Amino acid sequence: MRLFMTMEKHDYEQVVVCQDNASGLKAIIAIHDTTLGPALGGTRMWMYDSEEAAFEDALRLAKGMTYKNAAAGLNLGGGKTVIIGDPRKDKNEEMFRAFGRYIQGLNGRYITAEDVGTTVEDMDIIHDETDFVTGISPAFGSSGNPSPVTAYGVYVGMKAAAKEAFGSDELAGKTIAVQGVGNVSYHLCKHLYEEGATLIVTDIHKESIDRAVNDFNAKAVEPDNIFDVECDIFSPCALGAVINDDTINRLKAKVVAGAANNQLKGNEHGEMLHEKGIVYTPDYVINAGGVINVADELYGYNRDRAMKKVEGVYENIEQVIDISKRDRIPTYLAADRLAEERIEKMKNSRKQFLRNGYHILSRRSQ
Repeated sequence: MRLFMTMEKHDYEQVVVCQDNASGLKAIIAIHDTTLGPALGGTRMWMYDSEEAAFEDALRLAKGMTYKNAAAGLNLGGGKTVIIGDPRKDKNEEMFRAFGRYIQGLNGRYITAEDVGTTVEDMDIIHDETDFVTGISPAFGSSGNPSPVTAYGVYVGMKAAAKEAFGSDELAGKTIAVQGVGNVSYHLCKHLYEEGATLIVTDIHKESIDRAVNDFNAKAVEPDNIFDVECDIFSPCALGAVINDDTINRLKAKVVAGAANNQLKGNEHGEMLHEKGIVYTPDYVINAGGVINVADELYGYNRDRAMKKVEGVYENIEQVIDISKRDRIPTYLAADRLAEERIEKMKNSRKQFLRNGYHILSRRSQ
């Protein structure tokens, strides 16, 4: 790939390539934008088909974090790391210690956290070398398991979408189809059940379905049938690209709101939802509770304060819907605009400050 051309096209700030022979570390740190603050984004460990694929993933994910953090109202930019390797067999302490030293060398421009293929234990090892890491063990003052907090953010975001679709954010009496009942969506189902919603669930793992049926009186369906059920809200909480040419025409819901990443197979599917009058909550806005939670660790973690910030997902979804109406665009584009407008306002503010500062210095020099 033509790295500098790609960086220039999407305005990336920095890419750091890290290697350590002794441990086998091969990592790429991508920093997309630090207009709002230092770049925050997790470390993913994956067996990539090629070095080019690893670079592309790091760049794509870093830009995604810029938008996610900006839309969440955080004073943080976007960055991401990918480590090339099999997380099941290639990990070792020396690898994460070496990686921690690279992060320390960036002097706070980049702050990491766990992601696919990495764990809290890995973050603890990184923490031995740098303070610029979140999602570490509670013993070090961290927030612990982020799943319940992410789920709460999805829950309040769903309520905001319901208000737009049904005129009220009350979910009692609503039928909600939940695709995937993993760590995050189990806690989401708990909130929905306690409010009085009726749940229809599916999952590829029978034990996950059984738990939801037993704990929340949910009705279970086969995985492919979840798109056809009569429901008010469809909540994708498993794989990406589940909103596509086939499934859109099968949906009975008035709202699509869930925890899964990359729910739209393509931008055209966001257009299709908009044309059908289905309220879609862009995934990186509604599932931002986890990053909002770990970001609070940077101030000395306080759970009450963090949860209060996560409640802001409700207002963020409202803002996306307002922009969608204002500009007559689908919500997936409105989410991007929300993030871009916030970044642009900060850039303009800084330019104005620098101009004013120059004028003051000029007058003093006369």
